[in-house]
Amino acid sequence: MYEAVLLDVYGTLVHDDESWAATITARIAALAGVDADTVTRAWTTRLWALADAAHGAAFRTLADLNTTSLTETADMFGVRVDATPPPPRPPAFYPDARAFLSAVEVPVCLVSDADGDRLRAVLDHHGITVDHVVTSEDARAYKPRPEPFELALRHLGLSAAAVVHVGDTPASDIAGAAALGIATAFLTRDGRRLPAHLTATHTVSTLTALLPVLRRIH
Repeated sequence: MYEAVLLDVYGTLVHDDESWAATITARIAALAGVDADTVTRAWTTRLWALADAAHGAAFRTLADLNTTSLTETADMFGVRVDATPPPPRPPAFYPDARAFLSAVEVPVCLVSDADGDRLRAVLDHHGITVDHVVTSEDARAYKPRPEPFELALRHLGLSAAAVVHVGDTPASDIAGAAALGIATAFLTRDGRRLPAHLTATHTVSTLTALLPVLRRIH
């Protein structure tokens, strides 16, 4: 059905590793005497606003955006924290991820907002080998902007109609890919649902559940 698959990484192949950011937002909340969820919402809003503007000549790494957004969030609440991210630790693989990569019969291109060095460390740690990898640094842009998806298509030499993008984030993965006419697979391991205004081509609770539509046609 599809000639290749584009695949998100964090939250899709491996667990998100935002514990350090959660620790900092909790510290901001404690120092400011406000609810931790309020701080987290303020931080994520600020982070993705910065990411939306960080493309082309204005591109900034995710590590830089995280530090800036957390520092600015602390300033907003009138406190000071050290928002320097610690050395990354390779996150755990989801149980179905390795089985999926072993069984998929079409080329795979990872499309991740992660910084290049961080993603390479994860792939090396887990021994992950795929056909192509596109990071935000490669594309000089973050999903849901079109550049990461367009670069993946160029690597594969395929049109948007020939691939499916798999991810767990409504805006970055589903809306971003669909805007280019790419079929989408929304991964719902935690039971989350898409917003009412979004529709995915496929909805699956595990990566391996997608394998039947990725069988190579001989």
